Parts: sequence; structure tokens; C-alpha cells
Amino acid sequence: MEVSEALSAESLRERLLRGLEAEHVEVEDTTPGRCATSFKVLVVSPRFRGKPLLQRHRLVNEVLAEELKHIHAFEQRTLTPEQWAKEQEAK
Repeated sequence: MEVSEALSAESLRERLLRGLEAEHVEVEDTTPGRCATSFKVLVVSPRFRGKPLLQRHRLVNEVLAEELKHIHAFEQRTLTPEQWAKEQEAK
């Protein structure tokens, strides 16, 4: 895998969408200068149902195992579709 290809917000988004059968994914490159070493993600997936936070984060980490070797900071938020819908209603 080419590191520059792997470490873009869009490529991470696509990988999370496919790997977690996600309904919604947001990826933000939070690196100063946007050099793709720090990311913040929001993932909404039915695969998170019934799983505690740590298991959800492990699922994300498994999908991005290769990419995480090159990322210095990674912040993630993981929600079920129901949690996401409730948040959207509250806005």
C-alpha cells in the first residue's frame, strides 16, 4: 500500500464505509498544514449495535490497521444508526 494514498481523508472514509458497512462517515485531517498524519473520524455503523465503546474502537482500528501505522494522532467517535438519528433530531 502506498502511504500517500492511504493517508488521505477520502481514502480513510472509503475504507471505513466498506469495512464497517457504515451508513455515515466523516473524516477530518487535523494535521497542521493538512499533511495527513492526524485525523478525527465519526463512524455510524449498525455493526456497533450492542458493543461497548472499546469494542467499537477496536473494529475501527482493525479496518485501518495498515493506515494507523503511519498516523500519529487518531480521534474517533463511533455511533449506532439510532444514536446518530437521535443526535440529528436534537440539532
